[in-house]
Amino acid sequence: MGDRAATLRIAAERDFVPDKSPTRSPTGVTDEIIREEIQVHWTARAMRPVRRLYEWILHWAETPYAGKAMAALAFAEAIFFPVPADVLLIALCLGRPKRSFRWAAICAFWSIVGGATAMMVGIQIGEAPVRAAIDWIRPGLTDTVLGFLFKQYGFWTVGVAALTPVPYNICSWLAGFSDLSPWTYLAASAIFRPLRFFAVAGLVYAFGPQAKRFIEKYFELATVLFMILVFGAVVALKYAARWLGF
Repeated sequence: MGDRAATLRIAAERDFVPDKSPTRSPTGVTDEIIREEIQVHWTARAMRPVRRLYEWILHWAETPYAGKAMAALAFAEAIFFPVPADVLLIALCLGRPKRSFRWAAICAFWSIVGGATAMMVGIQIGEAPVRAAIDWIRPGLTDTVLGFLFKQYGFWTVGVAALTPVPYNICSWLAGFSDLSPWTYLAASAIFRPLRFFAVAGLVYAFGPQAKRFIEKYFELATVLFMILVFGAVVALKYAARWLGF
């Protein structure tokens, strides 16, 4: 019996062909899946500070200082802060729907104040050091960024940044560097910044958690399309007025 078992083992070893396919456990986990999981965990660790900052912001929605936190975040985000004020605004509107438009008003007001602060600091710094820095990247780039966007289309440049994913804080600084009229800046901010936040609050108020998923997925695209439509309408009116002789 023992000789027969030994003979079968030797035959099995002789006929054995190594499996060239990826190592697979009984649960179906391959080496490739393991490597992907390791990569995901490295990414998660790298993004952990951002995630903690995000969670820290959201926790204010459950405190008695929610309104003050909303004001502080909107003000800071319009100057330098990397997390959009919409994050806390959505959380507050979901938690207290009846106060949605109050949160939107606080957010819009302090965002405009923060943006105006950034612009005024930019005015004090002036265009010269910024021109030297930008032209070091590419000669003539300053004329495109500051001259074309702000000196020729300042109102619309600020409006796009106030309403869409274009960083409003960067736009505010550049508006100050370019010597854009403060009144032009404030007019565009006063129109388009509240429009963004009240749209967010209105969607959450009307549709609740479903609106949150919609905003996260489509809102930025919708605002870009809206601005394209608005700009197209202005251009069309301009040429229509010229054609009619006004």
